[in-house]
Amino acid sequence: MSYIEWEDFQRVELRVGTIISAIPNIKANKPAYVLQVDLGELGIKTSSAQITVHYRCDELPGKQVLCVCNFAPKRIAGVRSEILVTGVYDSDNHVVLAGFDKPLPNGARLA
Repeated sequence: MSYIEWEDFQRVELRVGTIISAIPNIKANKPAYVLQVDLGELGIKTSSAQITVHYRCDELPGKQVLCVCNFAPKRIAGVRSEILVTGVYDSDNHVVLAGFDKPLPNGARLA
C-alpha cells in the first residue's frame, strides 16, 4: 500500500446521492443498470453500474449511495456516465454498494 497526502484525498469529491431511478442498460456487454442519482445542489446525474447480481431495479430507488462526482464524464455502453457509484467487490467478485445507515442530505460531502 502506498500513502497519500490529505490534500490528495480532498481532491476526490465523494458525495451522498439518492438513487431516483434504475433501468437495465440493454446496450451493455456485461449486465448493468442506468441509474439516475439525486446529488442535491449538484443536480441529478447519470451512472452506468454493474450491480445486477445483488440488486433489482425496483429496489434501488430511495437507496442512498456514495458517489465520486469529479471524474470526467465517460461514455459507457451508450450512456453518458457522469458519476461513479461506489461499492466493494464481495468474495464472488460482485459489487456491493457503499451506503449509509442513517439518512443524509443529498450532496453531503464525505468528511
